[in-house]
Amino acid sequence: MPIATTNPATGAVLRSYDPMSQEQVDAAIERTDLAFRELRRTTVAQRGRWLGAAADLLDAERDETARLMTTEMGKTYAAARAEVTKCAAACRFYAAHAERMLADEPADARAVKATRAFVRYQPIGPVLAVMPWNFPLWQVVRFAAPALMAGNTGLLKHASNVPQTALYLEDLFRRAGFPEGAFTTLLVGSDAVERVLGDPRVRAATLTGSERAGRSIAQIAGRELKKTVLELGGSDPFVVMPSADLDAAAEAATTARCQNNGQSCIAAKRFIVHADVYDAFAERFVANMAALTVGDPMDPATDVGPLASEGGRDEVHAQVRDAVERDATVLCGGEVPDGDGWFYPPTVVADLTPQMRMWSEEVFGPVAGLYRVSSYDEAIEVANGTAFGLGSNAWTTDPDEQERFATDLDAGNVFVNGMTTSFPELPFGGVKNSGYGRELSALGMREFCNTKTVWVGRGEEGAGAGVGAHSE
Repeated sequence: MPIATTNPATGAVLRSYDPMSQEQVDAAIERTDLAFRELRRTTVAQRGRWLGAAADLLDAERDETARLMTTEMGKTYAAARAEVTKCAAACRFYAAHAERMLADEPADARAVKATRAFVRYQPIGPVLAVMPWNFPLWQVVRFAAPALMAGNTGLLKHASNVPQTALYLEDLFRRAGFPEGAFTTLLVGSDAVERVLGDPRVRAATLTGSERAGRSIAQIAGRELKKTVLELGGSDPFVVMPSADLDAAAEAATTARCQNNGQSCIAAKRFIVHADVYDAFAERFVANMAALTVGDPMDPATDVGPLASEGGRDEVHAQVRDAVERDATVLCGGEVPDGDGWFYPPTVVADLTPQMRMWSEEVFGPVAGLYRVSSYDEAIEVANGTAFGLGSNAWTTDPDEQERFATDLDAGNVFVNGMTTSFPELPFGGVKNSGYGRELSALGMREFCNTKTVWVGRGEEGAGAGVGAHSE
């Protein structure tokens, strides 16, 4: 895949880049390794000042950066501006809270026969980040902010269709004051990832992307004995029970399915509705979806812009056509519009069966599958009957059902009476084929830390304190 900015609203190639040579990649890794040796010696407070400066730059450059993202991958300008704002907020969150998250945690010294015992969190070194195009700024910042605050450095292999956003991120952290090379963009194809991850100076990797990419990274990292965090695909359920506020649920469902033009791993994709309210919910939901405006993502009146690539649009339509050919019912949308660009209308498909691709595959576009169930147990069976387990939504005002959904939904995130999203304050990640490990919160920061046990005895007097205890 060429490394190029191609406007998905027009199909025009606006800027192309030559991939970095092997020598350039090696030099970049060396700079990042040297930067780690410098960064790890700085204080958390100093790193916090630099990250705060990055937040200020993001705020000051919000409009320009938003236009760049809209041009490269087609999200609406309003959504792009909101993404920049969210990134700045995340930087400030980690700048404010990292010292607490990284503080030594005391243990019971007497229980372990020590004068002092504690856990210390220390950085591990350069981390390779393989990132997707759908949230080209946020996906990177939610890794970079905690990683840099912990004292790690980053090597970014971004998606090949958002090269200018990737270069902006490197420049952002440099201008904010971080040491040269602390965050470095590698303009390379996916074929270069194995060599980079195999380099002994690179200590770990994080990937947000497809199952296939996740398996490849995990295989390489396993061979090299390196830590990985993987956030992969999702086919999130959105369950609506009889007690739900149907107007609120239908409104949230529309946003949840069509956010980012339907290209989000945590977008609700399978709408599982109790038979008692199925018709009422479906009427509201289909009307909302059909009313959305598809068009120029820079136009403030646009709700849904183009998909990021022609191939992505073709794949979404193929999944819909497969369902139709197997007797599914299209309640709105479902046809590729005429004209330039890679647009696809908000679409609702009902009467799905396990033989259809949409039943088991993630649909990465503004297409919703609608399912009718007769009970709570059937809702859980359908919701969990997928290889994925990233996010989930449940709509019910029944306290007992709320508690049961929180326990029974097989996902890394359960949102009750609200749309799945990510917050710096809460851990984010999935189970099953949606990956492993966590981003965000203190847990996300510590994923790439050495969790070090420190035990201090009494010197010569206590030299034999541990004798007789079980040891490995």
